[in-house]
Amino acid sequence: MTSIYDENEARAVVRLVLEKHYGLTMSDIVLGKEQMLPAEELQAIIEQLLTGEPVQYVLGLAEFGPHCFRVAPGVLIPRPETYELCRWILQSTGGQPPCAILDIGTGSGCIACTLAAALPEAEVTAWDISEEALNIARENAKRTHVHVSFTQADVLNLKDIVNRERWDMVVSNPPYICQKERAAMEQNVLEHEPSIALFVPDNDPLLFYRTIAEYGQKALKPDGWLYFEINPLYAGDMLQLLSTMSYHDIEIKEDQFGKQRMIRAQR
Repeated sequence: MTSIYDENEARAVVRLVLEKHYGLTMSDIVLGKEQMLPAEELQAIIEQLLTGEPVQYVLGLAEFGPHCFRVAPGVLIPRPETYELCRWILQSTGGQPPCAILDIGTGSGCIACTLAAALPEAEVTAWDISEEALNIARENAKRTHVHVSFTQADVLNLKDIVNRERWDMVVSNPPYICQKERAAMEQNVLEHEPSIALFVPDNDPLLFYRTIAEYGQKALKPDGWLYFEINPLYAGDMLQLLSTMSYHDIEIKEDQFGKQRMIRAQR
């Protein structure tokens, strides 16, 4: 394992496999109960991990806040930073939760399902271009016991969908990594996670944000909110983009690592 992960990462991965796949507690592990596990099955899991396949795909599960979502190579693995976006939204709703929420580019459905679970009175809708992703998202809605309306839609062709003044909130974690950033990325991400959900052209890094913000100009209710997860490299550009589109009360928020990872704006 240490050929792929450093010692601490390898220990954490093994612990995750033992806890999530086999249901062993830390006490069980201390007592050596992993010695009783089926050797062939455990070896098969280790061999998958040694190829660099992320442990979340090997297990088919990823933790996201208080929930555990099903994941597969057709969707991005939910990140802690994205859960921070959900927490920011929930902290900001106060005593007046939004009635109609749209999650664009839902992937595993982690944002939509998390918001639906925390805001049971809200009507939550989620779009994605990938039918494979939508199938996984539907399963995650069942896992979290929430109702979300899922629809196949192309984020870059939203002008065909009017929905005038339909939404109280539009939230999105769209593709935002430029091709030129590939060299700095971990190999297991490049080899296993879906490129369509990661990358944008180098010459148009705000492609998805601009398209969604244009849609929001028509589809958000007056004083409705946009929430985005963003590439910290383009936080200033995002601020300027939303300002020129007449959004107001624009705020950028840092993630737990001190990076400018989230932005919100009001129509």
